[in-house]
Amino acid sequence: MSAIPGQLAEIRERISSACRDAGRDPGSARLVAVSKTFPVEDIRVAAEAGQCAFGESRLQEAEAKIPSFPADLEWHFIGRVQRNKVRKILPLFQYIHAVDSLRLATYIDGVAADLGLRPKVFLQVDQAGEESKGGFAAGALRADFPAIMALRNIDVVGLMSIPPAAGRAEDSRHWFRGLRELRDGLESSFSAKLPFLSMGMSGDFPVAVEEGATHVRVGSAIFGKREHKVEGELG
Repeated sequence: MSAIPGQLAEIRERISSACRDAGRDPGSARLVAVSKTFPVEDIRVAAEAGQCAFGESRLQEAEAKIPSFPADLEWHFIGRVQRNKVRKILPLFQYIHAVDSLRLATYIDGVAADLGLRPKVFLQVDQAGEESKGGFAAGALRADFPAIMALRNIDVVGLMSIPPAAGRAEDSRHWFRGLRELRDGLESSFSAKLPFLSMGMSGDFPVAVEEGATHVRVGSAIFGKREHKVEGELG
């Protein structure tokens, strides 16, 4: 018998508890089950247990998986986005979590126009200067923000960040708070609406929820340890 339904229930309860602790509606934080590297069978078990949002980071893997499922599931692309993959990514995914430059946002906007699509995108922020992860520096995001928001074929819904690796979940709190404060500042300065914050993973998602996360990306705590790495593209 699969452990996935029970693990999903436990994580949902921890999310609801963190929302209550922060004075939030328990339904205001959404669980994105990170299914990358896990088989279709595991995703199906999770979907049958009521999970409807899944995250994938490799285009080739997603192309093999997503057509196996009903159209009402929600798919989030959480890997780094390569421009030459965008035309294949957009028809598969409703959400893109790692738009890390004005150039990429503009390119996605153009492809979306060609395809007649309007993807929801998160702008990735590099809070700690970790170039390997990608993302806007805060100052660059403020400078580019008006041009990004003027794009007509993407829906910028919020910010995303991956904080530096930490020994304790609590060590990530100031990064999560910083992303929320950056979002609030952008909304105030530019009269914009950025309702979503994608932050928090298996090891720290309750803290992220306490600091305002609306989307948490949880994989191993649902599906178990990844025992192998699938070779292929990031996006």
